[in-house]
Amino acid sequence: MSTLVWLRHDLRLADQPAFDFAVRRGEPVIPVFVLEPPGPWAPGGASRVFLHDSLAALAAALSARGSQLVLRAGAPQAVLAALIRETGATALAFNRRYEPAGRSVDGALFEALRTQLEIKVFNGSLLSNPPDIRTGGGGPYRVFTPFWRTLHAALRQSLGAPLPAPDRLPAPARWPTSLSLDELQLLPHHAWSQGLRERWPAAATDAERSLARFLEGPVDAYGTARDFPAEEGVSGLSPYLHLGQLSPRQVWHAVHERAAQRGALEPSAEELSWLRQLAWREFAHHLLWHYPQTTDAPLREEFAHFPWCEDAAGYRAWCRGETGFPIVDAGMRELWLTGTMHNRVRMIVASFLTKDLGLHWLRGATWFWDTLVDANLANNTLGWQWTAGCGADAAPYFRVFNPVSQSEKFDPQGRYLARWLPALAALSPPDRHAPWRAPALSLKAAGVVLGRDYPPPMLDHGEARLAALARLKQRGP
Repeated sequence: MSTLVWLRHDLRLADQPAFDFAVRRGEPVIPVFVLEPPGPWAPGGASRVFLHDSLAALAAALSARGSQLVLRAGAPQAVLAALIRETGATALAFNRRYEPAGRSVDGALFEALRTQLEIKVFNGSLLSNPPDIRTGGGGPYRVFTPFWRTLHAALRQSLGAPLPAPDRLPAPARWPTSLSLDELQLLPHHAWSQGLRERWPAAATDAERSLARFLEGPVDAYGTARDFPAEEGVSGLSPYLHLGQLSPRQVWHAVHERAAQRGALEPSAEELSWLRQLAWREFAHHLLWHYPQTTDAPLREEFAHFPWCEDAAGYRAWCRGETGFPIVDAGMRELWLTGTMHNRVRMIVASFLTKDLGLHWLRGATWFWDTLVDANLANNTLGWQWTAGCGADAAPYFRVFNPVSQSEKFDPQGRYLARWLPALAALSPPDRHAPWRAPALSLKAAGVVLGRDYPPPMLDHGEARLAALARLKQRGP
């Protein structure tokens, strides 16, 4: 007799309701991770690397508590049914998934296995259950601000403290067989992932340290510093929230505990500004739950027949960070080398793809999906549809980011550009934003030859903006 704990996007021990349930049952606990067959929006390359390291870190944490992580591969229903037979398990616990494919798999599994053993399903990755937050008319929200008000009010009433991590996990007399981590073949066959792995240590303790570091001071300037990519103004927690080394309830509780320690009844304006970003994550999942088709189709029906362009060369230049617009190229190179990109820069590069190049937002969403360590389907869908103007609470399509003015405003000293585009580092800060405008003598003094050291701009932004507005008028009914 034992309890199986099926792990997915919840690779931690603290604030883990499935583990808490399993331990309280008093039977041996068998943690299991199942690598599922590729399906719609299967994890991309960067996510697989981070998953590999996250599983290794979780296995070490379990070992320290007298337990093991069982690794299997295959269709979850068949794999778990086999484990139930092998172990004589009397209960199965797991945390709910919200992506369309995951919901389908979990629902079918529940129906197939519920007569064989006790099954408990928990919410372990969000602050709220998406169906529970509704408008006054009973429908889903499509605008963030009223969603935030309702969510915030609900959390004030119902959100409890995070669950502690168990000190020990009761082990079975005999462990079922397990694949080795290497047999899951999550790592690429080349050294591309080195910078990513250096940037993102994957243990829950690393996530907790990142949270503590951010709350030691940077959060107090979050409202303004978050827009400046050269500053340490963001928390860097999104990968840990995605794979669950950290729960959103731990984050929410830590901020309120910080406020209480200084005698405040509520978080400060800056702290609340940061918590609103956590609420955007909730909003993204709320939308995906109610509109699962939006992973591949626009929420706004008027964009169903939008005249997107085809430009293979332009797309390739965008992916490689070779557009000739420094802020775009710096962001795309940061993404490739580290598996992340500053949020302000994400908006700029997304606007460039969908507006300047006129390419379908799914082209960008797919590239981000493969290269981001925090490639969360709900967030990715919301972000790209927001920029493209075709989603809920979206920026209007006619809002076109100017890559040069955005660069000048949010990286005034060009430090972000110099970091990711070293060929431009010797230029003066003003010249880094638009090197094609720099005086010939300045380019020569810096040793920069456009077309050799850095490409000239691939298009005229002013003309591209007018073309984008013209496409808007051509969209279907």
